[in-house]
Amino acid sequence: MTPYPYELPAVRALPHINFDQVTILVGDNGAGKSTLIEGLAVAAGFNAEGGSKNLQFETHATHSSLGDHLRLKWNQRLGWGWFLRAETFYGMASHIHEDDGPWGVAEMFPDLHNRSHGESFLTLIESRMDDAGLFILDEPESALSYHGQLKLMIIMHVAMSYGAQFIIATHSPMLMAFPGATIYELDKSGATVRNWEELEAVILWRSFLESPERTFRHLFPDD
Repeated sequence: MTPYPYELPAVRALPHINFDQVTILVGDNGAGKSTLIEGLAVAAGFNAEGGSKNLQFETHATHSSLGDHLRLKWNQRLGWGWFLRAETFYGMASHIHEDDGPWGVAEMFPDLHNRSHGESFLTLIESRMDDAGLFILDEPESALSYHGQLKLMIIMHVAMSYGAQFIIATHSPMLMAFPGATIYELDKSGATVRNWEELEAVILWRSFLESPERTFRHLFPDD
């Protein structure tokens, strides 16, 4: 039996995924988005829990071994970069805050704990993702409002003008619609390039927003 995560269709499809300047991975829970994102980040030299290549810490080792078995091919290797994942953001922010010794990194960062989650997210993005670099984001919308997601896309657009590359795993139809992005939908068949209008998440959200009552009639048929 093939061990986790190598049995995932999305992982088996990885050799056929070409990463453009903006690549977006979408799919339902369990499709393998975060597993791929984490593996790519580790293979590129980032810490599994987020940060730059120089920011190394560990709160609880839960990442898979996928990144240790990937060999990335580069058209142009970008020296700078950042891996931002929503589920480990608090631990990363705490590590930065506590590393305030004479040679620590705290003074190099804005205060990430004295802001709301979304404000901290955007503050870090603005301070670290505004130039050429490889930026890997795992479900950033979990911390961001509608307006926060718009601001993220503005930052991305500016950084791309300097040569930045973004790889994003998301459930957000708004982020999926980023102009010019290549979108891979992950499911049981592997990874398939889709247009925004074809994505299951877009179709389902559109249906819900057009008629929430219709969805609730299916969810609560006895009411």
